[in-house]
Amino acid sequence: MLDHRPPTEYIPERSKWPRGRTVFFIIIILLLGAGMYRFGATKYSIAIENPLLHFLYGQPAPVTDKNYVTPEKDDNRLDVLILGIRGQNDPDAVDGGPLLTDSIEVFSFDKTTHKSSLVSIPRDMFVMIHDDKKDKLNAAYEYGVDHTGDSLRFIEDKISQITGIYIDKVIVFDFSSFKDIVDALGGIDITLDKPFSESQQWGDSFSLPAGLNHLDGQSALYYARSRYSTSDFDRSRRQQQIMFAVKDKLLKLNFIGNPVKTFSILNIVRNDIHTDISIWDLKQFLDLTHQVNFAGIKRSVLSTDNLLLESRGPDNTYILLPKTGDFSEIKQLFQDILK
Repeated sequence: MLDHRPPTEYIPERSKWPRGRTVFFIIIILLLGAGMYRFGATKYSIAIENPLLHFLYGQPAPVTDKNYVTPEKDDNRLDVLILGIRGQNDPDAVDGGPLLTDSIEVFSFDKTTHKSSLVSIPRDMFVMIHDDKKDKLNAAYEYGVDHTGDSLRFIEDKISQITGIYIDKVIVFDFSSFKDIVDALGGIDITLDKPFSESQQWGDSFSLPAGLNHLDGQSALYYARSRYSTSDFDRSRRQQQIMFAVKDKLLKLNFIGNPVKTFSILNIVRNDIHTDISIWDLKQFLDLTHQVNFAGIKRSVLSTDNLLLESRGPDNTYILLPKTGDFSEIKQLFQDILK
């Protein structure tokens, strides 16, 4: 049985450092998928995105299928794509590739009504990656890295085409940083309606009882990523549950008032994050922390219970397809979820 005993919890002292609110806004982005600004070589300097990048490389070439149309930007919405990749340290990366996405989430916010949502998109959706190339959605980011000069804009365009909403920003994080963040917080708490177990994936049996569980980083990672004992749809729900547990712990530890502890966590993840959120976006995301009602975020998972059906692709691989044969119902969900 894997040991998931909680580490000693650290409760920081209060501080009136004036930049605490700014740091907290960064942590809010972090909690919505363990995403953050990418730090440069200087310990606490933020790498500023070059606005000439899109001009130099251009936009990724569109696919020829009329079902894949990139929507216009909606100034009344903010839509952030959050991707979790396996990373070089994942044992599955030997066979599957470190850049394959294991978690695909879209956070949406209506600037007028202040309503927000978090939607999980399954990695096994079978889509047109580029021109006539079809593959599972989890390969799209890897394709962008290997074949385009702007992998972030490429994956933003792809998810925009599928969802029908313009993806404004993207955060790509390595799951190894997720584990370290949870440990730096002293663990997180989740409540289970029924016991959870995974006996095939991690080399030993991992289980959690029903009720309140305190998880360290390794146990949280096992819980969020276990895939053999349940469906990918359930895993998406578990990943959302972990995200909000991280949020609860950040608030409990009063990270607004402890910049030293905050920067220690940011330093942990500085090499494991890739994003096009730049220093010029600071005010927009700072305002977001005051406007989002985190308790009221509407959560959803695309699954066979609603808009998808199971099928078989090339080489008899398991894939998911839209029930309607196109993305019309999926696009309608993303339009309606903030109403």
